[in-house]
Amino acid sequence: MSLFLAHHKQHRKAFWLAGGLLLASAALLLLGVSVGSTGFDSVLKLQRDPQALLIVWEIRLPRTLGAWLAGALLGLAGAVAQGLFRNPLADPYLLGSASGASLGVAVAMVLFGVSPLATHWVARIGLTGAAFVGAVLAVLLTLLLAKGVQHTLRLLLAGVIVGVVLGAITALLLLMSPDVLQAMQSFMLGSTGFVGWAACAVMATAFAACLLAAVMLSHVLDGLALGEATAQSLGLRLPQMRAALVAVLALATGTAVAQTGLIAFVGLAAPHLVRSVVKTTHGRLIGLACLMGAVLLTAADILARWLVAPQELPVGVLTAVLGGSYLLWLMHRSSARGSGRGAGL
Repeated sequence: MSLFLAHHKQHRKAFWLAGGLLLASAALLLLGVSVGSTGFDSVLKLQRDPQALLIVWEIRLPRTLGAWLAGALLGLAGAVAQGLFRNPLADPYLLGSASGASLGVAVAMVLFGVSPLATHWVARIGLTGAAFVGAVLAVLLTLLLAKGVQHTLRLLLAGVIVGVVLGAITALLLLMSPDVLQAMQSFMLGSTGFVGWAACAVMATAFAACLLAAVMLSHVLDGLALGEATAQSLGLRLPQMRAALVAVLALATGTAVAQTGLIAFVGLAAPHLVRSVVKTTHGRLIGLACLMGAVLLTAADILARWLVAPQELPVGVLTAVLGGSYLLWLMHRSSARGSGRGAGL
């Protein structure tokens, strides 16, 4: 009976958390279309100005919606990564996708103008396409080095190695071509300023596909949480299902990074914040982490536009500062609890 009551309590907590995050998303969406280069504007006042209304519809609304979608993708990827690697510190960028995306953008910028053929292909795929291709190739290289997805530790180590090597190659390219360094800054620091309706459509499509696949595979993450041997004893086909989860992780991360650049800590912090409120299965955790990541990145984007208006802070810098502060506070709280238990003993 007590177990049933505890389950019912957690279910109710998850319901209220989802409702609160949806309400926060709606409020942030309204707030996002009201924040411009001069600070806050009244949406009702903007409706009487056709030019201002065009700015809201073509710039502010897709940017705010794009921040929500990118945050949702990173939150989903973070929940999948932490469940797949059975490590609460796992990050969506662990498989080398971030370094691969950075290298793809750097290569595209260096090749632009080198020859007519190179310029044609760079113009054709664009920086977004180059980032996505680089992220996918980096994940494939990680899988090749790890010899598949059978060994989680080997996959994790291969991802770290690929990330370091590709990051070093990117740095070398930038040293050889310093004229592209400034153009790379907006990508390296993260920005939603270039997100339009086309980017929103791409992210919405990828988010729908990844969310459906992740929820369908959530029972695999629940099984892995009990241990690999237990998961195999439950009849789960771990190699195939791990490969599907890696594909979901790569697609979600690659899509978000390609559209908004490198945004730190959202994918890491979102599942942590959800688990600090409610203990639930991975099926619900993934959905709640999506909403939490969306709220975090949308709020950070609004702050980045408003804090030093009419200037703008890189949203990746803001999420890194806030996310790092949160993790430091979490470590301090954990160590304080450990000391308290030690004193009690």
